[in-house]
Amino acid sequence: MKFRCERDVLAEAVGSAGRAATSRTGTLPVLAGVRMEVAGDTLVLIGTDLELTIRLTVDVGGERDGSAVVPARLVGDIVKALPSGAVEVELLEEEVSISAGRSQFSVRPLSLDDYPTQAEPSDDAVTLPADAMADALRQVVRAASTDDARAVLTGVLLAAEDDGLRMVATDSYRLAVRDLPDSTVLESGQKVLIPGRALSELQRVIGDAESLTVRLGEREATFEAGSTRLSTRLIEGEFPNYRNLLPSSYPNLLTFGKATMLEAIRRVKILAQDSTPLRLTLGGDTVQLTAITQDVGNAAEEIDASYDGAEMTVAFNPDYLAAGIDAIDSDDVTLATMDPMKPAVLRGAGQDDYLYLLMPVRVP
Repeated sequence: MKFRCERDVLAEAVGSAGRAATSRTGTLPVLAGVRMEVAGDTLVLIGTDLELTIRLTVDVGGERDGSAVVPARLVGDIVKALPSGAVEVELLEEEVSISAGRSQFSVRPLSLDDYPTQAEPSDDAVTLPADAMADALRQVVRAASTDDARAVLTGVLLAAEDDGLRMVATDSYRLAVRDLPDSTVLESGQKVLIPGRALSELQRVIGDAESLTVRLGEREATFEAGSTRLSTRLIEGEFPNYRNLLPSSYPNLLTFGKATMLEAIRRVKILAQDSTPLRLTLGGDTVQLTAITQDVGNAAEEIDASYDGAEMTVAFNPDYLAAGIDAIDSDDVTLATMDPMKPAVLRGAGQDDYLYLLMPVRVP
């Protein structure tokens, strides 16, 4: 194996594939590597931890066909550190040579024979607009849990609805729901649970692509955007019945400017230390934000808002609240509540395709 490639192109490719490689102890050592295969002027890079696989192709100046598995993080750091220009990579008898300009590195490859083979995805493919999918992922994935103790909550539910596709994620403290009308990925009544980690990587993979090709198998989902393919195992298990959390109506409605509220939260949460909740005092034509941390201090700020409902004070985790507001694609945001102990719902003013439900925090 021998090829030449521009430094920035190779660094990005190794970094992308390397995000699927694992550094966990107790796994196959070869899974910490990226597989490189040169055929003609095409370089294929693959990274996998057996749960998530990222495969991409890059145009290179190929001089000798061949394959090697190289340590993902080490080679990524080497390539990024090289001077700009062409990088030459060559597999020798017991090492991989990486050079550019006057810089020369050599690393020991990992076992090519031990690297897992990659199955080809199913032929049944659906193509979606990439920008719509990227926007939905940005809004929903943030609500998925990162705690492996409850595996089903680390996933994002994709479910067929009458008018298209619905994406749902929850970590039991918040819930995000996004509808994609006219997007038919699943058959009627079908649903799958895709790891949130994989969909976080998919957001990077989509990039500036115009379309996203989706293939759903019995145990695996595959996404293709441009020259990159991401595959992930589906999560087995039953997703919680989130519909029971969504009341049909809310008697109290607060409307505020998105940018103004985010700036106020950013300032007030400086005093929201050690899981201190952020209190919102609702009533009249303003909303007051307050954070009180015992033995440290307190902060308060008032912003203009429109409120229709009973006067009350409701408290939230400030990071979860800010994340929900940030996810909304609207200059004005509504916060609908029933009472200080019931879940509240954030939406874009006049928008029904996305909601972010947030559990309140009990305060004295």
